[in-house]
Amino acid sequence: MDGTPFRKLGDQHGYSAGKQVFLKVQTEINQLPWNWQLTKDLCDPKRFCLRLVIDGKYINVQGFEQKIPFIYGIDYLTHDIIHGDLFPAEDEVAFSQFFQKLYDLGYDLEIVIADDRAGLKQALNKVFPYAKLQLCQNHYVENIRIDLNFRSSDRYHHFFNSLVKHVFTASEDKITEGLMHVFHNRTEGKRMLQNIVTKIKARQEDLFNYFRFKDCPNTTNIIESYNSHFQARLKSIRSFQSFESARKWLNAYIIRRRTKKFTDCKKKFKHLNGHAALELTIKKQAAWPEVLKDLGINRVTYFDFEENFPEKTDYQEPKR
Repeated sequence: MDGTPFRKLGDQHGYSAGKQVFLKVQTEINQLPWNWQLTKDLCDPKRFCLRLVIDGKYINVQGFEQKIPFIYGIDYLTHDIIHGDLFPAEDEVAFSQFFQKLYDLGYDLEIVIADDRAGLKQALNKVFPYAKLQLCQNHYVENIRIDLNFRSSDRYHHFFNSLVKHVFTASEDKITEGLMHVFHNRTEGKRMLQNIVTKIKARQEDLFNYFRFKDCPNTTNIIESYNSHFQARLKSIRSFQSFESARKWLNAYIIRRRTKKFTDCKKKFKHLNGHAALELTIKKQAAWPEVLKDLGINRVTYFDFEENFPEKTDYQEPKR
């Protein structure tokens, strides 16, 4: 995962063929603990902020007609990936299983920041009835732009800009007043525009819950940046050959993300630079160097998946 090709790894570790390195890597991946086990065994629940940003990254897996979701969650202030798993579909069943695992881990979730996904809120209410949902405002507002054909027509620009000004950038005590202002003064009696305002009113709590929680974002920007890294790793992988091989690959990738030091965090997260996410959440009595040693960091396991799996996860001797 650090960009070292199989051939170079073979030279470094005394293997004569790329396939030998591949088999060694596969063996070590299979020996890794599941990411949720690391959270359970090593992490102190009190060190989490309990504001969880979640999203799903869709993966090609043989045997499935469509891409299937890898759903994972990042604890906002620590940037630690608490849990992630592959599911056949992104639905209430998948989210219920995801939240149930968090519950079993002792992660006492307070608020979820996520896109508007079918079944997510129902699953959240089932497992964490007192937790709240914060919808990503960026995606919600972008969907309104799309509905209004904002980029190809200026017909509803005044309505949209007024909505942003009086509702989405207003203080909490001005939101209801802003909705009324836009409804009565900017919808021009058009049913489509009125429906947009009434839907925001109906989802008002989910859209503005972040006001009620300290250090809570109103967007999923943090996990979007992780998704961009994901995409770079998955770009040249056509598909995984099985559901289980995909789970193990993703598990190794997540563990590597948790144990790799941050280098480019900015603004209020600048203090994270030089530290790994898992380092910030482990129990005080856990020795960080020993954790890395037990996981085999800097050994053959942590190779560059993108470079060494150009097409699929089963090894193929490179053509000469």
